[in-house]
Amino acid sequence: MAVQIAVIDDWQDVARDVVDWSVLDSVGEVSFVHDYPADNETLAERLGSYEVICVMRERTWFDEDLLRRLPKLKLLVTGGMRNAALDFKAAATLGIQVCGTDSYKHAAPELTWALIMAATRNLVAEANALRAGLWQQGLGGDLHGKTLAILGLGSIGKRVAQFGQVFGMRVIAWSENLTSDAAAEVGVTYVSKQELFEQADVLSVHLVLSERSRGLVDAQALDWMKPTALLVNTARGPIVDEAALVKALQKNRLAGAALDVFEVEPLPEHHPFRTLENVLATPHVGHVSRENYQPFFSQMIEDIQAWSAGKPIRVFT
Repeated sequence: MAVQIAVIDDWQDVARDVVDWSVLDSVGEVSFVHDYPADNETLAERLGSYEVICVMRERTWFDEDLLRRLPKLKLLVTGGMRNAALDFKAAATLGIQVCGTDSYKHAAPELTWALIMAATRNLVAEANALRAGLWQQGLGGDLHGKTLAILGLGSIGKRVAQFGQVFGMRVIAWSENLTSDAAAEVGVTYVSKQELFEQADVLSVHLVLSERSRGLVDAQALDWMKPTALLVNTARGPIVDEAALVKALQKNRLAGAALDVFEVEPLPEHHPFRTLENVLATPHVGHVSRENYQPFFSQMIEDIQAWSAGKPIRVFT
């Protein structure tokens, strides 16, 4: 009997077209499931017939309860080699193999800078005003000479920092594991956590979601920031205390926020981020590009082929 393979979390219905899934015909039957995440009972009904499930990183959460509700599941394939939404210990206990893919490092930094530029120059408001027959509605700002603060100077944070340097910005950074020497290697000044928030004209979040980073940008951190500062988050929503950020924006304690990620995704219909005038929000498209998806799904196919042949690759251990 053919192996039943599900590709989920593909909310835009693009996965079927960016790579040739027919190469898996000798392995099994591929289905594309476009529903948004739901409760475990619903997910178990939706996914219960599949032996292989391909997931986007940190969209649908596979905790121990859900994994136990999926007795046919033998292989989980995720984008990247890190996924806080998967219970790896439970998967191992249940005999479920978990494999990943390499990470593409360009899409997220480019989207970060699209948001920074758009928010700084009021581009959305100006473009919408022009479409409405109006002209020059507000006064934007420049980035040259301003301070770009990077929270998390990993591979993506470093690229964002490099772009900031090209714009003539002073770049500072902090994370719990960062050292002054590591920052200096890429021309960035290491500062303390409080100094990072206090000195930022633009603060951009580039941490991995973990129990240590969850809620790290809290009410105290936001209170340290200048009222003229912009907070940018293209990493993961739960790193920022969303309730505290909403309150700060409502009270104009910050000039604005540019956000691509949220505590709950898709963003609830009546969430304040949909209506606050000092928020520029996009629907988690930081990694959504053809150049990212082609290797992403191609390597998922490779993982399935290798697993089917009894020689799994890119295995989580």
